[in-house]
Amino acid sequence: MGVVGAVLFLVWINFAPFLARLALGERFGRPLDGGATAWDGQPILGPHKTWRGIAVGVAAGALAGPLLGVGAAAGAAAGLAAMAGDLATSFLKRRLKYPSGLPRAGLDQFLEGVLPLAVLYPSLELGPWQALLALSLFFPLSFAGSAFWHYVLYRPSGGGYPRIVRATTRLREWRACHAPLARWQTWLNFESYVYYRVVMARVFRLLGWYERGVANVLAVRVRPVELEFPDLPGAFEGYRVLLLTDLHLDGVPALTETLVEQVQGCEVDLCLVGGDVRMEMYGPMAPALRHLRRLLGHVRARDGVFGVLGNHDCIEMLPEFEAAGVTMLVNEARELRRGGDAVWLVGVDDPHYYRCHDLPLAFRKVPGNAFTLFLAHSPEVYREAAGHGARVYLCGHTHGGQICLPRIGPLFTHSHAPRFTAAGPWEYRGMVGYTSRGAGASGVPVRFHCPGEIPLITLRRVSAPGAYKG
Repeated sequence: MGVVGAVLFLVWINFAPFLARLALGERFGRPLDGGATAWDGQPILGPHKTWRGIAVGVAAGALAGPLLGVGAAAGAAAGLAAMAGDLATSFLKRRLKYPSGLPRAGLDQFLEGVLPLAVLYPSLELGPWQALLALSLFFPLSFAGSAFWHYVLYRPSGGGYPRIVRATTRLREWRACHAPLARWQTWLNFESYVYYRVVMARVFRLLGWYERGVANVLAVRVRPVELEFPDLPGAFEGYRVLLLTDLHLDGVPALTETLVEQVQGCEVDLCLVGGDVRMEMYGPMAPALRHLRRLLGHVRARDGVFGVLGNHDCIEMLPEFEAAGVTMLVNEARELRRGGDAVWLVGVDDPHYYRCHDLPLAFRKVPGNAFTLFLAHSPEVYREAAGHGARVYLCGHTHGGQICLPRIGPLFTHSHAPRFTAAGPWEYRGMVGYTSRGAGASGVPVRFHCPGEIPLITLRRVSAPGAYKG
């Protein structure tokens, strides 16, 4: 295949890991360096250099080797050489403190092209000038591909949305914010329609449990919770936070009325909306938002109502949330003051499905010694939150499992975080967390051995931490 074949081979083995990342997202993406840092305090390689990437690069070489006429073994060796070149380049860029993912002409392409071509050179029928020609063609092609990938992956979405998101996220957002163009698109949504609507709902109806499960959903109650801290600013002793999360207001008739009955007359200092206002992950959003406006009309919060987006929400819902009286925190922070004391409220975008959370951006204005309330839809960024100094982590998403077995607990948590964060109070490295079981239900609108809740959290200042009382 000559020069053209060599160039196509080099492009293929170097871009195969990117294609795998696009297809698989963060699955199987275990970092090679395990998150460790070097002597300069920078990551050794960074989170995007993974064992999966190495394996994909080697496999891509093995698959393409026979097409190039060098055999699978030589192709795999060339793929490994390209990955080694990529790792060496990444290590050097980290030491030079170049921004992660930003393409550098020449530096990015040199080792990734020279090393695999050196491995293949004895097997290829190329002269020295042909090899140089192959490299001279590969370099601009590789740089153009990297620049395009960086543009697609990291360009800001505009419209006041302060988060860098991926192209796949944009597609999911568009699909989630609009009614399906055709009915078959709903039917082919396996989890939302086939699994829940067809399979699981039918199973519960056949067992005669469906109506009882729906009644359990409507048994939601306000749950008093006390969290204790020795470093809580004195003016915030007794500060009351109402946490409304996983409402799914358009999923069960009479749910909104039940919630109104629970919160009516409840006066708090702060109300937090933790995401997932609508039932489905696709289709119309207006019905759920109408219910939300009705519910919030009965909430009295001295410092206002703040919220974050969940995996059933999307960026196009922000204006409607704001119109309903919710100040949305999209990787942002707000200072709450009482006299001379202050606490900071930090909210991040959905860390579960859209993965648009950005903690460095959210914490950028927060003083290092501030007492911080951290709000996220799910518990999945608890390590990062603790690393940024969050004192309280409030979230939902898991529904506590929604369907639990006695003495065993939830069958599924739908969270990548450990099960100790699935429901109720928990602690991690001095940070106190509380995961609400949620006020509504999603998927199949039933609950068993896992009642819904509206946590009413009171912050207490104590001489020694007791962490939680409920």
